[in-house]
Amino acid sequence: MVGIEVAESTVARYMTRWLGPPSQGWKAFLRNHAAGIASIGLFVVRSISFKLLYGLVILRCARSRLVSISVTSNPTAEWIAGLVTDALRWDEAPSHLIRDYDGAFGPPVTRRIRAMGIRDHSTAPRSPWQNGHVERLIGSIRRESLDHLVVFGEAHLRDVLNTYASYYNKVRLHLSLDKDTPDFRSKHKIGRIIAILNPWRTAS
Repeated sequence: MVGIEVAESTVARYMTRWLGPPSQGWKAFLRNHAAGIASIGLFVVRSISFKLLYGLVILRCARSRLVSISVTSNPTAEWIAGLVTDALRWDEAPSHLIRDYDGAFGPPVTRRIRAMGIRDHSTAPRSPWQNGHVERLIGSIRRESLDHLVVFGEAHLRDVLNTYASYYNKVRLHLSLDKDTPDFRSKHKIGRIIAILNPWRTAS
């Protein structure tokens, strides 16, 4: 800033050197701790009558398994807290839960999470990339399902999302799982080959 050029080697000579082992990167952290991490997120769907409906997804990061997907027109904190209890269960609760910075995740949700022994991690405001697993899932739901149809109402959306959840967990291959599905499938070396297509690909 004052017009004096300093060589990088000169700067390195006076920098404090870190004597401990290098810290793990974000990818290494997720790989090492994925079994104890779950993610939760809300998304909005507009029906044919322009009514706003809200979907909520809960994902276990270990195998990208969609453990809960629900629909409501009024996402209260009490409703979310009940879904968290049903999806994560007290005896199988993860160590960490990553959630959006959203007013819907009010005190009833945070109290329930802490009572289950889960560490609550809220993303920073307007930072969806900090909850990347759920945001990617929501994007897949939109691209592979909701963008190909018109939602007629809450019951219709619930049926569509439940069908997609079954497809996502049991049929859709994941490169991160070596082309396996979130629900473990047994491998067969012999037998018939059956093609199972995405039911929404031909809907548009």
